[in-house]
Amino acid sequence: MKIKRFMDRIPGGMMVIPLLTAALINTFAPGLLRIGNFTQDLFVDGSGTLIALFLLCAGAQINLRSFGVSLAKGATLLGVKWLVGAAVGLIAYTFAGEDSLWLGLAPLAIIAAMTNSNGGLYMAIVGQYGNKEDKAAYSLLALNDGPFLTMVALSIFGAMGYVEGFFSLQSFLSVLLPILVGMVLGNLDDEMRNFLGKGSDMLIPFFAFALGMGIDFSKIIEGGLSGILLGVLTVILTGTAGYLVFKACGWNPITGAAEGSTAGNAVATPAAIAAANASFAKVSALATVQVAASTVTTALLLPLYIAFLVKKPWKKS
Repeated sequence: MKIKRFMDRIPGGMMVIPLLTAALINTFAPGLLRIGNFTQDLFVDGSGTLIALFLLCAGAQINLRSFGVSLAKGATLLGVKWLVGAAVGLIAYTFAGEDSLWLGLAPLAIIAAMTNSNGGLYMAIVGQYGNKEDKAAYSLLALNDGPFLTMVALSIFGAMGYVEGFFSLQSFLSVLLPILVGMVLGNLDDEMRNFLGKGSDMLIPFFAFALGMGIDFSKIIEGGLSGILLGVLTVILTGTAGYLVFKACGWNPITGAAEGSTAGNAVATPAAIAAANASFAKVSALATVQVAASTVTTALLLPLYIAFLVKKPWKKS
């Protein structure tokens, strides 16, 4: 049975399938895996530890030795993604209804999905349409993996009065520290970077399953369609913004558009944010589902959007 091959064929499958499987179990048999000891520690209560380890492994992939044009391109993509995601998140907070949602979307989900990008999809696109500098830019783009940039935006909004509470330095560092530890290890030793890089991929289905054990299908149904909308907005808004900025800079605009996606690891961001600030706990489950839906939607839609941009009817051959 080719389980991994099957999961790889589904966009975001390594994250989506375990998450939805666990949500199914939690909806119809919530006590099945809540039997204590190692089983419950791993499959139900282990999301925090697994996400922390994932962040450490992801941090090790950040190469501080990137420089020159690659650094400029990476910083530009990083900045565009964050600015668009933060701007739309601010709009969502401003016009949110009594249920704290905007267009059915949790502002936390908007920021988490739009400021994060699918590195594998980016590399696949620039591998076809970009050059070595575009590929090397990914070293810096690893900074948008995980909750860091989402926390930056929410901290700013906290100071503006849009979110309840404000991240203390201790809470901020407690989430950031695993990333910093991984970053130090990866930059001190390339072999350690390669070793930890294998761990980041392996951990995704396990923490996704543990997160899914906190979700039931009422939340899936509630967040599914709005999550698809979030994916469409992510592709159109962040992809187009990257395209236009790169075109204005005289760089390959397709590379800019290649960041218009949501990564599978972004599904962990709402839980990480809730761990840093308990006021987000009430929307964490819904935000997780919406980010998961955005992951699948962008994986399907972005390649089609890239193909449209490459062959757009108003482009002269």
